[in-house]
Amino acid sequence: MNIRRVPFDHPDAVKLNDEVQAEYHERYGDGGDATVLEPADFDPPRGVYLIAYDELDRPVATGGWRSQDENGEGNEDGDAELKRMFVVKQARGRGLARRMLAELETDARAAGRLRMVLETGTEQPEAIALYTSSGYEPCTKFGYYRFHDDSRCFAKRLGS
Repeated sequence: MNIRRVPFDHPDAVKLNDEVQAEYHERYGDGGDATVLEPADFDPPRGVYLIAYDELDRPVATGGWRSQDENGEGNEDGDAELKRMFVVKQARGRGLARRMLAELETDARAAGRLRMVLETGTEQPEAIALYTSSGYEPCTKFGYYRFHDDSRCFAKRLGS
């Protein structure tokens, strides 16, 4: 797997984002994730967006983080919010999500972020299993879905 930094609006990122939105629609029956994301949210040093490519140079996994500081949506100073973690169906079960998560944590730590936070939902049990097995613990709900019953928020201190 070859992991590359790309802009959030890179054509491969747009393609994978469309796929993840379709999967959210399948799982939750709505229009996908309504969280507002701007390409600039993922510009270093305040964020990053990564795509993993397979041996045939096909995009197979994606993920990013964006800086968050204390705000009215429940974030704390120094947060790095994980966004758009996704592995295409044909590439699942190979550890790509775990490797992408580790890369994102390393990058956020190097950028001085103190805590990685994420929001997922009850219809994504494999995501919850990945995060809890990677040291994430439930935290106070934050973000766009903080008042939704099927929303679950997790956090992990990044340390030094």
